[in-house]
Amino acid sequence: MQGKARFIFPVIISALIVFVVSGVVTFTNIGLRADFVPRWLRAFITGWPVAAVLAFFAIPYVRRATEAIVRLIEGQV
Repeated sequence: MQGKARFIFPVIISALIVFVVSGVVTFTNIGLRADFVPRWLRAFITGWPVAAVLAFFAIPYVRRATEAIVRLIEGQV
């Protein structure tokens, strides 16, 4: 990925993942209560910046690890 996409992709993918995971974890922890949505949003707002920064720095390493695993798998087939 090059240019602006290199910065936009981690932000979008981390938002999607954190949105779903924070909802599932919040529901698992407290159930569907009256304050579910505010708690979910608080968890999302807390987790998203952390995940976005992590994704930005981790994507190059994860890409290389993925390529190595694929090479390993294809070499064994």
